[in-house]
Amino acid sequence: MSLAPVALTMGDPAGIGPEITLAAWERLRGSHPFAVIADPDHLARLARHLGRDVPVRAVETMAQAAALFPRALPVLPEPLGAPVEPGRPEPAHARAIVASVERAVSLARSGAASAVVTNPLAKTTLLEAGIGHTGHTIWLRELAGGGTPVMMLAGPMLRAVPVTVHIPLAAVPRALTEAAIVTAGRVTAEALAADFGIAAPRLAVAGLNPHAGESGTVGREEMEIIAPAIARLRAEGIAATGPYPADSLFHAAARAGYDAALCMYHDQALIPVKALDFANAVNVTLGLPIVRTSPDHGTAYDIAGRGLADATSLVAAVTVAARIAERRERRRAA
Repeated sequence: MSLAPVALTMGDPAGIGPEITLAAWERLRGSHPFAVIADPDHLARLARHLGRDVPVRAVETMAQAAALFPRALPVLPEPLGAPVEPGRPEPAHARAIVASVERAVSLARSGAASAVVTNPLAKTTLLEAGIGHTGHTIWLRELAGGGTPVMMLAGPMLRAVPVTVHIPLAAVPRALTEAAIVTAGRVTAEALAADFGIAAPRLAVAGLNPHAGESGTVGREEMEIIAPAIARLRAEGIAATGPYPADSLFHAAARAGYDAALCMYHDQALIPVKALDFANAVNVTLGLPIVRTSPDHGTAYDIAGRGLADATSLVAAVTVAARIAERRERRRAA
């Protein structure tokens, strides 16, 4: 099956996104193609600076990108309009950063791209430039025309979904609702079946409190919110179990009993995924009409432009995105 190329966004050009893009092309040039929406002059200069033999070529269409990919890194031009100093974010780049994401989603919605992979960006750069988007997920829902976005961190040994995401830890108990858990569980189960090829997905649901509340002695959220949500998921035919104490949910024997862990807050999900295999972890946005993944790390300004960044997570993100896009295409064709 021949799929359209993946559309890769530029991310913050002052971070490690540009250099891991160069490295990802070197590692993926013989597999599924991608095109990056970025400034080709900046990428070419960076390749020379890093001593990487990566030919950078501007293209006009994704079809041209697919044909060129084995020989050169195809770039859909999005000029930056200001010089790049690695490690120093520049608000003047915000317009191009935003345009890169908007164009990638538009290509995916039209079918010209099979998926979107987003390079890391920093919220502060967008905020300082007066851009009203502080992160990818809700913004992508708007651009993609709807859906119920749910964050999944997927690695070779663990898939984990946080029910609450980028909020202070102190706000989690107030934000945690039965409805939110049910929605996250439902979207996760549907995606495991449709996008990951798991016929009968199993969800393990973590508790919020130590010892999963220990029958209410160290917290009542498990009894009053989490357990009722699990019951609702099971009533819908979803194999959800728990709530389990989070401190014993992620060892090897426990992981063998489920396909994804539903976690109550951001770090409860991300810490075990990254601890098990940081380099190969991928952020997958479930519940969107388009396929979107990203590397599971940030802009890493402290090492940007020095040739030290590891492109493994970006390589994994492109690979996972292409695999999900292929499953969706096969399902549509069936």
